Amino acid sequence: MNLSVRYMGLDLKNPLVASPSPFCEHLDKIEQMVSAGASAIVLHSLFEEQLRAESEGFNRNLMAGTESFAEALSYFPDLDQYKLNRDDYLTHIQNVKKTVDVPIIGSLNGVSSGGWIEYAKEIESAGADGIELNIYFMPTDPASQGHQVEQLYVQLVKDITESLMIPVAVKVSPYFSAPANFLSRLDQAGSDALVIFNRFYQPDIDLENLEIKADVLLSHPDELRLRLRWAAVLSPIIDADIAITGGVHTSEDVLKSMMVGAKVAMMTSAVLQNGPGYFKTVLDGIIKWMEKHDYDSIQQMQGTLNYKNVKDPAAFERANYMKILGSWRD
Repeated sequence: MNLSVRYMGLDLKNPLVASPSPFCEHLDKIEQMVSAGASAIVLHSLFEEQLRAESEGFNRNLMAGTESFAEALSYFPDLDQYKLNRDDYLTHIQNVKKTVDVPIIGSLNGVSSGGWIEYAKEIESAGADGIELNIYFMPTDPASQGHQVEQLYVQLVKDITESLMIPVAVKVSPYFSAPANFLSRLDQAGSDALVIFNRFYQPDIDLENLEIKADVLLSHPDELRLRLRWAAVLSPIIDADIAITGGVHTSEDVLKSMMVGAKVAMMTSAVLQNGPGYFKTVLDGIIKWMEKHDYDSIQQMQGTLNYKNVKDPAAFERANYMKILGSWRD
């Protein structure tokens, strides 16, 4: 049984990747995930705001005036409370590399070039095997046009990929008007992999205290369907590898991800719910299914259910949409 895959030019022993989570901040948890079967680790992110706070007094400027409006204090994080600053993060990469023998992928979260190239180079020098760019940008200015937002992403990816020797993955959201075109442009800009899709965490409202409430909602398996659809569309038409993240909870979810053309499936919520050892449960389920259905390797199934043989995916989706609507029986 050959479970190996190749992602971002990295050889992985299987398609299960641990995506960023609180577990990735602790060596013992990382060891447990790797021992259970995780083939690579994507570390938690260094945030652009955090790095700017260290060098420019950004935190002080950001918080200026909030004491005049008590409710405003609930909007902003205390940037001094991040668990790892830049130096600690780089040391963490070095320690993780010494502790486990799987690829370690650093992560940067932000939206502007500037110091990102410098920070990306530092992550590369610390020994990371790759970098994942988590580009989080909310275009709330009504003057911002879609093509301008897309170009911001493309230029950032181009600037960073041209500055590094290690591979770069780009984690994106589904909120673009023409995802196939936009993601193809990120591919052409130099990204080695596309991680679909980022789960933007939405704030809630505390009605009793009349303030913004920040909490984390773990993913649900139903979220996987959006990822499966776009992986099926993208995998035959772009060169960058596809990673699916969001909604991957079971061995069946991983198998579906492979069938539509993804190279890896990333897990966070299910692991947080079930513990670091859950990777073994999922891996055992994959092996059992493959044995039952006479599959010798992961590569054998990858892309077998993508849109390669569909001339017009849009027409196919409309037909499928009509079929689904007509399938309900009371």
